[in-house]
Amino acid sequence: MAQFNQARAYMAQEDVFFDDGREIELLHFVYDHPDLDEIRASPERVLEAIDEFGRTKKYLMNVGENKGKIVTDLISEVKPGVMVELGGYVGYSTILFADALRKAGGQKYWSLERNPEFAAVISSLVELAGLSGIVKVVVGSSDESLQRLHAQRYIDKVDILFLDHYKPAYLRDLMLCEQLRLISPGSVLAADNVIKPGNPPYLEYVQSDVDKKVARQAQTQALYTGLFFPPACAKQYGDNNPDTINSAVKGNPHLVYESSLIRGFEPTGVPDGIEITHCRG
Repeated sequence: MAQFNQARAYMAQEDVFFDDGREIELLHFVYDHPDLDEIRASPERVLEAIDEFGRTKKYLMNVGENKGKIVTDLISEVKPGVMVELGGYVGYSTILFADALRKAGGQKYWSLERNPEFAAVISSLVELAGLSGIVKVVVGSSDESLQRLHAQRYIDKVDILFLDHYKPAYLRDLMLCEQLRLISPGSVLAADNVIKPGNPPYLEYVQSDVDKKVARQAQTQALYTGLFFPPACAKQYGDNNPDTINSAVKGNPHLVYESSLIRGFEPTGVPDGIEITHCRG
């Protein structure tokens, strides 16, 4: 695991750390930046401006440089044609990974974001970075958006799925992708925040063999107790009822996964990790 550069650390995470106006403040910060002309059409410079805000103004719940490199290295290796992220927030991961996808020869990057204000920030910064031709931002809940995009035949298969949204929805949405056959042999999953705050149900599923997944399929809903954002931050996602989060999604427990944890750091320097999971058969 690479060492964390403390000089580039974000400000500390507060009790309320998003959806308090800071996302719009970020947009003003970037577009009022004295180097705006140099930032235009440069994904790297847009990311630098976002990092500058996170270091000098307010914390942002981005994947950050350290863990971001884990995923960009994966993109370079896999060379996906289609990549989907669940939870775009302000577009840091969108810009970082879509730029890597474009360099690897990919065709489309889908960013699924529930909050329409966050989605507007993503779209504005993606345009500023010159990536509008490869990125499509979709507003709505992740499960409904996945089903709609599949039904309308916009997405038939996901080569890389990046999960960085509401933590109790990771497993539900993976199982939904399985059920829709968006995940198939050759697909790769990259799940953020599997150490901070952690996601035991998701990790258990992707690390289990087929027999164990089949045996535990009916027990999925009961595993999520306590894995929620603080109440002050949970309003984005509706209620905190596990039965609401995990509806009757059956998935495909017969898919064979090979999964491993790659350790890294949050942009604040707090240890975290990304679970990289390959669908082998």
